[in-house]
Amino acid sequence: MALRPAGSIWLKEHFQLPDSGLTHNSFIGSNPSVKMVENGTVEQVYGLKYAPSANHPLNHVEFALKYDDLSLDFLQKVLKRIPEADIIAYIEQTPSGKYARIIGFFYEFLINKILVLNKTIRGNYFDLLEKSRYLTGNVIKNTKWRINDNLPGTASFCPVIRNSRLLENLLSQDIPSRIEQLKNDFSPEVFRRATQYLYNKETRSSYEIEHLQPSSVRVERFLKILGTAGLEDPDKMLDEDRLVKLQLAIVDARFAPSGYRNFQNYIGQSLPNDQEIVHYISPPPVFISSLMAGLKETARKTTGIYSVIRAAIISFGFVYIHPFEDGNGRLHRFLIHDLLAMDGLVPRGLIIPVSAHMLSHIDDYDQLLEKISKPLMQRVKYDKNAEGEIVVRNPAEIIGYYRYPDLTEHCIYLARVLSDTISDDMSEELRFIQHYDEVKKAIQTIADMPDKEIDHMIMFLHQNKGTLPKRRRDYFSRLTDAEIDRMQLAFRTVFYS
Repeated sequence: MALRPAGSIWLKEHFQLPDSGLTHNSFIGSNPSVKMVENGTVEQVYGLKYAPSANHPLNHVEFALKYDDLSLDFLQKVLKRIPEADIIAYIEQTPSGKYARIIGFFYEFLINKILVLNKTIRGNYFDLLEKSRYLTGNVIKNTKWRINDNLPGTASFCPVIRNSRLLENLLSQDIPSRIEQLKNDFSPEVFRRATQYLYNKETRSSYEIEHLQPSSVRVERFLKILGTAGLEDPDKMLDEDRLVKLQLAIVDARFAPSGYRNFQNYIGQSLPNDQEIVHYISPPPVFISSLMAGLKETARKTTGIYSVIRAAIISFGFVYIHPFEDGNGRLHRFLIHDLLAMDGLVPRGLIIPVSAHMLSHIDDYDQLLEKISKPLMQRVKYDKNAEGEIVVRNPAEIIGYYRYPDLTEHCIYLARVLSDTISDDMSEELRFIQHYDEVKKAIQTIADMPDKEIDHMIMFLHQNKGTLPKRRRDYFSRLTDAEIDRMQLAFRTVFYS
């Protein structure tokens, strides 16, 4: 028999929502199967017994809630298109039914309208999101629908994080133990010097991601900010006043904001012919206050869950909201450190150089950001006025995309970055400092040169894989060829054996 769409894909076709990206498409057929198609979407065929009992949109909403991936943005668009009277009638058929109550809850949550029922909702409380399928937040009991609201956010801002074996494996890593092992593998002095270097490296990398070369003053300011990671009262972490103060430290004071932006901004790229490519349009300013309030509530509602998840949804949520004109990316990356230290996953005073890792794998970082920006640019309608300013023409149609992002891939990405940074970047820096000290001592036994000249010798040898370049020979004219040969051998023995 021919496959029949069901659930979300049926609703997408029925309501003609072509720009709605779905991660799970369901069909009814005689041969159950599941496969992943080219764009990463899962297509699953269910047997005839799973078919919705009627071809009414609400029957397919119920099917989607059972079997498809939850997309709050998509669900909001669907529920807006179903008459309120139909919603009430569907619920009152089975007022104690699980999915009737879930539909009622989501209607009020997403449409911001109270449903007046003639029948009383009864039944035991149950969790809104299944923990086997989603990362959940702290429970708030909804007495009307008798539901444990364990969404990670609120109606103002609520990301969705789909669970998977990959994410579970990444979250199972014991980050504190791995950091402690590094401390045990290297001397306290080596670890202290590496930490100082990594602070500096993280600062410069965060600027370089945005193709900026920071002045020494800016470096010092950002270093001071990094030093405060994890020290703020969690309830004040995302206060507007605090974020403005952080912003003051990383942008030119003449252009520093006094609060969240009250204008439309965007991320674009200028071309030589005076044309411009717009890569991302930030939420219209009228929504900024509610989005940031929602992000703050999300931080509260996720207190106590996986720190990596919190760091991902808060930091990436912040950068997509883009509440300031400039510096959003640097603040976004600072918030990663802030959350990790605040939650105790990373000891205060230690920095995990995530920006350095992002910079060295910049294509991965850019592709991650495009998972949000590319679909948005297919949906947003905008013009440029005479002053060259962006004017969004369909704000009501796209606000759900900003409020309810699927940040599953962002959580996987950050968990991987943390793991790889500890095992690769930090270990490499620690080993380099340890090897540097060993080579320095070996060179001093060969020739008692000034520290500055030893440092230059090690730098030249490192740049040329253990061999002093011929063009640098005159710099060490007071050394014999035999001494240089011994220094090269000492370097190779330490670094490459």
